[in-house]
Amino acid sequence: MNKLDHIQAETAAFHHAPFNEETFRGDYSFHNSAKGIKRFPYPFEQDHYMYSVNIEPHQPGKPGAITEHAFDIDEHYVAECEDKRMTLEQDAGRYAALPHMMDAQWDFLELTMESLARDYPQYFSLLKDGERWTWHNSVLGISDSFIFGDASTLPMEPFEYMGRQTQGDFVLLDQREGTLFADAGFITSQADWSLAFDIGMSWHEWHGPVPQVDKMGIMDRALKFLMSLQQGKPVRRLNWTMTVNPRLDTSPEHYPEWGPDRLTVTAENAGQKAHLRVELQAMFRLPRSNAILFSIRCYLLSLEDMATQPKWIKRFHRVIRDLHPDLLEYKGIKVYHEPLLQWLAPHDDGAVLSEGAQLD
Repeated sequence: MNKLDHIQAETAAFHHAPFNEETFRGDYSFHNSAKGIKRFPYPFEQDHYMYSVNIEPHQPGKPGAITEHAFDIDEHYVAECEDKRMTLEQDAGRYAALPHMMDAQWDFLELTMESLARDYPQYFSLLKDGERWTWHNSVLGISDSFIFGDASTLPMEPFEYMGRQTQGDFVLLDQREGTLFADAGFITSQADWSLAFDIGMSWHEWHGPVPQVDKMGIMDRALKFLMSLQQGKPVRRLNWTMTVNPRLDTSPEHYPEWGPDRLTVTAENAGQKAHLRVELQAMFRLPRSNAILFSIRCYLLSLEDMATQPKWIKRFHRVIRDLHPDLLEYKGIKVYHEPLLQWLAPHDDGAVLSEGAQLD
C-alpha cells in the first residue's frame, strides 16, 4: 500500500461502527456517550489548583479506564484519525523528524504496533516472520507487509505511519548534552503551541512559556526525573486547559480559525461551547535509540456533560473561580472568565466534596 492508498483507506473508514460519527471542526458534531463521560480523566482532586508535575507510574488501570492500556483506543478513534488526516493535508509541517531520529521512529512503530495488537486484538494484528512484519488495522482498512528497519518498505516514515493510526500527539525526545531535545513530532491536536517553532528545542526552551515554573523549579525537577526514566517503566501525568468548541487543532498556525471563538462564550451558551480539555501525557524510554516517547492524548468534555456529574461541576466552578491570574491568561480563559463563572455558579451549592477526582 503506497502513501496515497494508505490515506484513502483512512478516509474510507470514516463511518466504521462502533465508533462515533462526529467531527472536531465545521459542524462540531463531537459527542461523548454516557460511558465516555464517566471514563473522562477529570484532573482536579481538590477545590483549588496550581501547576504541578503529578507524575505517576503508567501502570495498567482498572478495566475500562483510559489507563487500562498503554495507548487508549475509544469511541472517538475513527473521527480523530480523520481529523489528523485533514490537518496534515492542510499543513504537512505538523509532522517533522530530524534525520538522526530514525532509530527512535522504529522504536515508536514497534511499541505502538505491539501494544495495539496485544490490547485490541479485535481491531489490530501484527505478524512477525523475522524482519518481515505484517500489520493489519481492520478499522481503517490498512494492511501492509514491510521489512522492520527499512523505511523504503513502508508507504511513509515509520513515525508518521503509526502516528496516523494511534490517537493523540507524539514527540520523540533525544537525550544528549545533559538535557532532552524535541527532535521529532507528530502534532495535530496541540493546545496552542507550534511544532514548527519548537522542533529541535531543548527541554527548558520548549517549556519556557509555562507561567510560575521557574520560581517553583517544577521543570528542573521534571527534567531530572525524566533523564533517569528506565526502559519498561513508563510514567504518566494529566495536564489540562480549556477549549471553546470541541476542536482538536488549536494550533497557533490556525489561530484565526479558532481564536475568535473565545469571544462568543456567553452565560447562556457556555455549557455547550466551553470544553474542559485534558491531556493524558505518557512517557516511555525507548530501547534502541534511548530516546523518550512523549505521548499526548487529548480528551474533551463539555460543561453540560460535566454537569451530569455533580461533584465534578461543583469542583470545577471553585477551581475556575479561584484560578491564579497567570494561569487564566496562559490557558486562554481570561477573555471569557466571567460568563464561564455565571454559567457554573448555579451548579455549585457549596457542599463539602470528597477528596480525589473519582466520582462518588
